Amino acid sequence: MHTATEMQGARCPKSVKGIFSRLAVVVIFLTGVAAAQTTSKVISRIEEQTSWQTCGACGNTGGTGTVAQYSMTRGITTPSLDGSSSRFSIGGTYTPYKNGYWWIQHSAPSTPVKYLRYEFNIMVPGKYATAPQAIEFECQQHINGRTYNFAWQAEYAGKRWRVFAYVRKVWDATSVPFQEFKVDVWHHVIAEYHIDGAYVVHDALTVDGRRTVVGLRHPSKATSGGNQFTNAFQLDLNGSATAYRVYVDKMTVTYQ
Repeated sequence: MHTATEMQGARCPKSVKGIFSRLAVVVIFLTGVAAAQTTSKVISRIEEQTSWQTCGACGNTGGTGTVAQYSMTRGITTPSLDGSSSRFSIGGTYTPYKNGYWWIQHSAPSTPVKYLRYEFNIMVPGKYATAPQAIEFECQQHINGRTYNFAWQAEYAGKRWRVFAYVRKVWDATSVPFQEFKVDVWHHVIAEYHIDGAYVVHDALTVDGRRTVVGLRHPSKATSGGNQFTNAFQLDLNGSATAYRVYVDKMTVTYQ
């Protein structure tokens, strides 16, 4: 004797069953997308926000010595992707290898981030093609008495991408292929990270659509103070202290 389910299956053409199968896949996919959207926090157009801060030479190890002259200018219409970018500049006759460091604070998540994505678009003007010593960017979360630092460095001098080991205060090389940013065009950079217990994990770096899995782990550092969540951007002077500027647009931080 056939069950009702078997009889329905017998009467259902294969083409119809195929349609239902494909619809089921679509529903599952859309459900996953909706869940990701509802659990992710997105902070967009960060470069246009007015609460950016700086702290002199704090981007240098030790944070002492001569401070370079540097500035951030918002509301730049040309060049821009969405009608308003920000210009980061550093220069003057100053001690080589100094930096300009900018950071901005956001509402702190109540738990360690399970997924963190820091992305932005950057343009280097033609006259400054080889001027940078390095261009750096980072996110940082302080929670439960620990500081988790997520920093990347595009080191022009050494022609390599590096990540920062916050406890050891050194830069570690990665397998990400390095190429100086082609001048006068926009480049899209995406850094992905997460927290695993007491460790920071640098998951991947994507430059202009080319994603490289990194998977480097660094320990976080036991620190005091309340919960904080920030992102930052930094320009480093080379050995000749050559002045330069870059433009940044569509800076976004996404986390879960």
